[in-house]
Amino acid sequence: MVSCRVVKLDSIEILTFEQKLENLFPNAEITKIESKDHFVQDFQLVLNQPLDHKNIAAGTFKHYVYISHHSEKSPTVLVTEGYNAVPHTYELSKILKSNQVQVEYRFYGKSKPDSIPWNFLKNDLAVEDYHQLVTKMKELYTQKWISTGISKGGETVLIYKSKYPYDMDVAVAYVAPLINTQEDERTQNHIETIGTEECRDKIRQFQRLVLEQRVVVLDEIMQYASDNNRFFTELSIDEALEYAVLEFPFSFWQWGGNCNEIPTKNDTSKRFFDYLNSIVGIDFYNDATYLELLPSYYQHWTELGYYGFDITPVIDLLKVVHHPTNVRFAPKNVDLTYNPNYIKEVRDFVENRGNKIIYIYGELDTWSACSPTIKPHVNALKMVLKGGSHKTRIADFPEEDQQLIYDKLQTWLGYNVTIYPLQ
Repeated sequence: MVSCRVVKLDSIEILTFEQKLENLFPNAEITKIESKDHFVQDFQLVLNQPLDHKNIAAGTFKHYVYISHHSEKSPTVLVTEGYNAVPHTYELSKILKSNQVQVEYRFYGKSKPDSIPWNFLKNDLAVEDYHQLVTKMKELYTQKWISTGISKGGETVLIYKSKYPYDMDVAVAYVAPLINTQEDERTQNHIETIGTEECRDKIRQFQRLVLEQRVVVLDEIMQYASDNNRFFTELSIDEALEYAVLEFPFSFWQWGGNCNEIPTKNDTSKRFFDYLNSIVGIDFYNDATYLELLPSYYQHWTELGYYGFDITPVIDLLKVVHHPTNVRFAPKNVDLTYNPNYIKEVRDFVENRGNKIIYIYGELDTWSACSPTIKPHVNALKMVLKGGSHKTRIADFPEEDQQLIYDKLQTWLGYNVTIYPLQ
């Protein structure tokens, strides 16, 4: 008689996605949050991020990451925010029905230490944040990875690509400038040549009208501040008004202003203020925003570069701001030494070797003046929407242009990745 022996196999434990996250990030604070769109599970991760990845002894900060999960078999979109992160579904994540990993930029939003150690607010350190996170997340998400970001976040996409060319399969940068100097003159050249001469003249006349009506416009600002609990101690209301007027041409083209809507001398002071506020936003100069944006101006003034102001149209009407400069909004008593080579090296990479990058720009947007010029041999796609602004997205392009973008994504990602055209 032949005896039979039954071998009992240990049961295989099947982990949930949340458990896998907990195993991958054992020291992180992980909280489940509301899911939207095609995502089935969403989580907030708070990481103990090293201030310096090469010197752990330097300490850590709380770094916020938002993971929106669809499927481990789906591609994953990495969102490199340029500032704070507000969880929402990005356009590219909808097009690919992907997972999404949205990362708040170090020292912005909730990822900001009580006292910012400015010497650790460097782009290379932020890029290392992404690289370390992506390296870990690829243990869960093994399919294609695509990075995306808007404006400063789009610039971060390009910086990241230049430092770690093979971390991402494809990069999609929206309205991303690569600025040449601390005050890049190309933005002013754009302001002086875009649109019609008639429109540019209306802009200059509006700047003058606001300052000629200074007293009553200041009354409007003070009423607005009172009604909305805004405080102007970092900048006085007078200084805020003059900077807003000087900023107006840049913001008008950046946000795609309508020349027919610019107030004229027959309009009221309230109309002057309301329109200036709608284009520039006087809130930009109130204490809360001033303090919130200190990290941005630090980065612009040390590595990223920025733009200057043209005082010519209103030089005789300025009473407070005689030598305008965006360094006014940078942190005080901090080393602001500028590295002129940092962005030039990034530009050299993307223009000459930046394969599999899609660039999205709006024709009118002032920042488009600082877009890279891609060499013919580079396998990249640059799309500029006629009449488009800084708000330009893939959905804004004509159907045939959208199809060009979808085709390029399909070619680069492979036909095992499904494209879901925007409706």
